[in-house]
Amino acid sequence: MAYGHRTVHRIRQRAHVVLHAARGRSNARIARETGLHLDTVRTWRGRFAASRLPALGDLKRSGRPASFTPLQAAQVKALACQLPAESGTPLARWSAPELARKAVARAIVGTISASTVRRFLKQDALKPWQYQSWIFITDPAFRPKAERLLDLYARTWQGEALSADEYVISADEKTSVQARCRCHPTLAPGQARTMRVNHTYGRGGALAYLAAYDVHHAKVFGRCEPTPGISPFMALVNQVMSQEPYASAKRVFWVVDNGSSHRGRKAADRLASAHPTAVLVHTPVHASWLNQVEIFFSVVQRKVVSPSDSTDLKQVSDRLRAFEDRYNATAQPFQWKFTTSDLNDLLARLDRHAADHPEESSTALTT
Repeated sequence: MAYGHRTVHRIRQRAHVVLHAARGRSNARIARETGLHLDTVRTWRGRFAASRLPALGDLKRSGRPASFTPLQAAQVKALACQLPAESGTPLARWSAPELARKAVARAIVGTISASTVRRFLKQDALKPWQYQSWIFITDPAFRPKAERLLDLYARTWQGEALSADEYVISADEKTSVQARCRCHPTLAPGQARTMRVNHTYGRGGALAYLAAYDVHHAKVFGRCEPTPGISPFMALVNQVMSQEPYASAKRVFWVVDNGSSHRGRKAADRLASAHPTAVLVHTPVHASWLNQVEIFFSVVQRKVVSPSDSTDLKQVSDRLRAFEDRYNATAQPFQWKFTTSDLNDLLARLDRHAADHPEESSTALTT
């Protein structure tokens, strides 16, 4: 106890008092050598003589009486689980200080601090200041469209395995990539300081970044255009389909969302007319998360686009193209784990929710 690395300091002091006493030293000498008061030495020496080792621990204390009852804590938690509008509060979401004020206004408590409210909520992992957005499935053909995409990611099409000369390309546009010319140079990070980017900037225009991602070979083909549209998208298709191994492939499946440049039957016919081996496959409506190129765009956003500090659009374009080469040198296919089994589980949960809350589902489908 006296020399243990994990011994609490006060316990270590008491143990030293006992060891000094075992060597026959007086209370006055022990007080001088340990730096403790004479009465403190006398107290712990006497307690150890009476009850041995257990006496060196702290006595049980009743502590200060609780300021709030369990009922009051539960009422504060219940208030946090309501939308502010339900209680007539003109807020979009709760914060700990607002909950504290509301609890006092409702006479749940006489007075309470925001830190106490935060401690109450922490007990049940409640964070009413956070939120997530969601959307109901509105595409009546969601299941077959999603299953078709997931089968392609698993190298299957219409129940048959894809051959070695069949490829899956995920494509989309990242619009409005801006060139922001900062009024002062960006400062590199330093000791105890993050990178600093000046808030004021001049607008240097914006461009659209189009990318096609080979799902199974982790290869990206990109191009920068002034605006998105049918012509830029077809230019991207021609860029990919004119290269090997796609030019001589048996089939190349192009996974796209329902954007205006590649929407509907006309886009599929246009693609097939230009490249007979190309097959356009659409994601369900409002389901771009099934398009793997969106994962690549998130990488681009984190590593290239944000924070934006560019002199002009040419610098933005050059940086994007240079990042493609860097990415392709070391890229590995994304570990896509959402399977048709997961899809069935998801739709089953939504069906159960719709059965329990028919008014919500009918409202969502009509809007």
